[in-house]
Amino acid sequence: MIMKKKILIGIAAAFLLFVLWVVYGLFIATPASPPASASYNEGGLEITVTYSQPSKKGRLIFGEEKDQALQPYGKYWRLGANAATEITFNKDVTFAGEPINAGTYRMYAIPGPNEFKVILNSETSVFFGAVEPDKELDIITVDAPVSRMTSEVETFKIDFSGTDAGVTINFSWDQTLFTVPVAIQ
Repeated sequence: MIMKKKILIGIAAAFLLFVLWVVYGLFIATPASPPASASYNEGGLEITVTYSQPSKKGRLIFGEEKDQALQPYGKYWRLGANAATEITFNKDVTFAGEPINAGTYRMYAIPGPNEFKVILNSETSVFFGAVEPDKELDIITVDAPVSRMTSEVETFKIDFSGTDAGVTINFSWDQTLFTVPVAIQ
């Protein structure tokens, strides 16, 4: 009887290790939305954004909830997938014309058909970005107008474009592009 218990415990332990190995391989080691970062470094201004890149995979990305959009209008979006998106500024900047102190912020958005609300929040190091942030910790909310692109972007992307006045943060996915200008204060 004791021998049977030991064998069953051994089989259960081996099965548990197998399940953990499969979960690690499928979801942790190779996530469907891989981690990414975007950096800007020019004229003494350094900006880094860390986020995860979901792909379209034939889905409706932005739209009405009734149409089963992945990111419905008017609802919280972590600007990517997996962990919360974070942005770091090495200097005090203006973010869409609004003053922001140097530091790291959680960045998220509220999609809309004509503009996205982009929000910086002081809550950082959040692994489960699907959980909405504490809105009392929001630092700033800015409006970012939407542009429709003629080509489709399969994988969500954040990048930078230098301008005479500073830099523009570009957010593109599907046929949607929205931007936020940033400049040193």
